[in-house]
Amino acid sequence: MKRVLSGLIILCAMVGAGCSKTEERGLEEDREASLPYKEPEVIADELQIPWSIDQSEGIFYLSERPGHIVRIEDGRTERQKAVLEKPLATAAEAGLLGFVLSPDFSKTKEAFAYYTYTDGSSQYNRIILLKLDNGTWKETKLLMDRIPSGQFHHGGRLEIGPDNKLYATTGDASYEPEIAQDIQSLGGKILRMNLDGTIPDDNPIKESYVYSYGHRNPQGLTWALDGTLYESEHGPSANDEVNLIQQGHNYGWPIIVGKEGKEGMETPLFTSGDSSTWAPSGMAFYEGKLYVAALRGNVVLEFDLKSKKMREVITGLGRIRDVYIKDEFLYFVSNNTDGRGTPLEKDDKLYQIPLAEL
Repeated sequence: MKRVLSGLIILCAMVGAGCSKTEERGLEEDREASLPYKEPEVIADELQIPWSIDQSEGIFYLSERPGHIVRIEDGRTERQKAVLEKPLATAAEAGLLGFVLSPDFSKTKEAFAYYTYTDGSSQYNRIILLKLDNGTWKETKLLMDRIPSGQFHHGGRLEIGPDNKLYATTGDASYEPEIAQDIQSLGGKILRMNLDGTIPDDNPIKESYVYSYGHRNPQGLTWALDGTLYESEHGPSANDEVNLIQQGHNYGWPIIVGKEGKEGMETPLFTSGDSSTWAPSGMAFYEGKLYVAALRGNVVLEFDLKSKKMREVITGLGRIRDVYIKDEFLYFVSNNTDGRGTPLEKDDKLYQIPLAEL
């Protein structure tokens, strides 16, 4: 049965016609039957290319690439428009990407966002402040502009660290990998700023937002309880990475990849190797382990920092874009509607599963 359905997926993709509802249900039933764990609970469905997950007071907020924030409370879903100062880019991987609520969101109704926009014949990324007003998110302040952008590799992850600083990942803009080594460029970096958009006095490079450099297309950030920062990034076809990030350090792209070494450059804690790819995205930390969403891998990966072992803990649900951990539950979003997956009925979805069941 699984071989027949896998062939059906390929056939539908080749002819470009998509599968019928009956065939989609068959594919979904086959995926569910193959799960090596208890089936995750669906919290919300029919999402439109969700990218980031955040939560406040039990209410989820998800960014969607076409330009919406989805509010999810007690099974009820509300799609809220984001009114932006610049037109969203429609290039592959572009759009409304990173999104994180302000630490005082319950009072201010503010959040930070990262999006790709067009300006005439040019394309850039910017980091902004959004404010929620009567069910609509409005861009109220520009924090950083003209982050390099290309056809691919926009980076886009936003997170607030335990130091109450805003961190952002930026890509190398696909056609300009050398900018990752240029500390004067904002591309191919992890950036760090105060919540008002100013440069922290203790950044490793004086009067610079650059926190680390030499990154290709980083899309995941998380911290251990001791404040150690970890990052995930896409490698060139293979050699995807999970890195321990140290401020001011160089992570090698495009000079070294995977486990290659060079003086003054860091090698990753984990890599997918020369012959496979994860396409890692969002990540979260829990009890000595990193949980990483994988798009090409179609899994959630668990990396044990003590044993240095990796295992697949979620499979069979397609492309996974982001993960979030709260109260001993793992939450994650599928990304099968992003143009590179095989959407099933009512995709995309927000799932939850107890960590104890993995």
